[in-house]
Amino acid sequence: MSKELWEGVKLLEKERGIEAETLLSAIEEALLAAYKKMPDARHPVRVDLDRESGDYVVWSVTPDAWEAYLEVHPHHRPVEPEEEPERPLDAPAAQGAEGEQPAEEEPEPEIEWGWFQPAQMVDVTPEGFSRIAGQTAKQVLRQRIHEAERSIMYDEYADRVGEIVTGIVQQDDNRYAFVDLGKMEAILPGSEKVPGERYEQGSRIKAVIIEVRSEGKGPQVVLSRRSDELIRQLFELEVPEIADGLVSIRAIAREPGYRAKIAVESRVQGVDPVGACVGPRGSRVRMVVSELRGEKIDIIPWNDEPARFVAKALAPAKVREVYVDDDAQQATVVVPDGELSLAIGKEGLNARLAHRLTGWRIDIVSETEHYAEAEDVPYTGAEGEEDEFPGRCIAVTSSGKRCPNQALDGSRYCGVPAHRELAAKEEGAAAS
Repeated sequence: MSKELWEGVKLLEKERGIEAETLLSAIEEALLAAYKKMPDARHPVRVDLDRESGDYVVWSVTPDAWEAYLEVHPHHRPVEPEEEPERPLDAPAAQGAEGEQPAEEEPEPEIEWGWFQPAQMVDVTPEGFSRIAGQTAKQVLRQRIHEAERSIMYDEYADRVGEIVTGIVQQDDNRYAFVDLGKMEAILPGSEKVPGERYEQGSRIKAVIIEVRSEGKGPQVVLSRRSDELIRQLFELEVPEIADGLVSIRAIAREPGYRAKIAVESRVQGVDPVGACVGPRGSRVRMVVSELRGEKIDIIPWNDEPARFVAKALAPAKVREVYVDDDAQQATVVVPDGELSLAIGKEGLNARLAHRLTGWRIDIVSETEHYAEAEDVPYTGAEGEEDEFPGRCIAVTSSGKRCPNQALDGSRYCGVPAHRELAAKEEGAAAS
């Protein structure tokens, strides 16, 4: 093996982390395969590659030694193939039972070279084999370099699944968009595209890595523009408070291309989570909306109290009352008559997103509909009278009926905003 190739092996070991022994063993196997294709190839044969000098020798054994070896190891004797019966030219090839393909040939048993004495070994290195050996070694090195690069790329991107990346669109058709990530090309399948979005060649887009496949031609990175993680990480990029952990995104509900709702919570007293995400004059949320190409985003304050959270989740609609059933995880929301269509949204979009965001089943009714069907439940929580509904909110709805919600701990009122105002007034009056 030439000095150039030998230095190449050492360089690969140093730069690519491929062990020299692995490369040399691969070169030996390739040289052996190249020798067996030669017209006068002997059998059995092996190739030895000197680990110090890089020189190689093709070894075989004398005919007498080989016969003696087969007497001791009869299972190593080659099996002569049986002659197939003649068949018409238009007849199909023979197959196994029930149409199965013939079984693959078993590999040759590994020869015990230590069984032979040094005097029984014969150097059968062909003349001119050095040129074939050099070409073979170069092919092996190129192949191993390519495999190493593919392995490195796979490991790098496999660790980045769920991460947002920026790329340049190379081509887009109905099935895939091909995106250049710099080191490699990724695909954006049609199932992960946002309805209505078009990706012009040369345009820059952000997407989330959802999968890295180990393909025969190299790793394949699969992107998504529909993933909820895209919104989460876009806000992390635009909102320092989220990146620093002062504000967290607790839940996301999204209809890609149309509308999204995120529930945010402050981890530090004094930090307004909604204001932080909106930014000065709406600059931060506007950047996210721009990247999502106009997808509307509602930013909702997270709340552990279901009634208040459900009411906020139906934004931008205004909510009059919320009645919750904790056991069934169901909420009945009463909205002003003029807000009913806004609360439900086009084709139920707003209500559907609120359900996904909160995890509660939400029934939305107008004031007129609700109070017409409500049962007449008298208010009995006046001072001096025995409460027939202990533990329940004592507020009276605008229809004159008792609120059915459970009161908050330490309070006589539930978490509905209007009823919390009554609680605050009561506490203020008591304090004065």
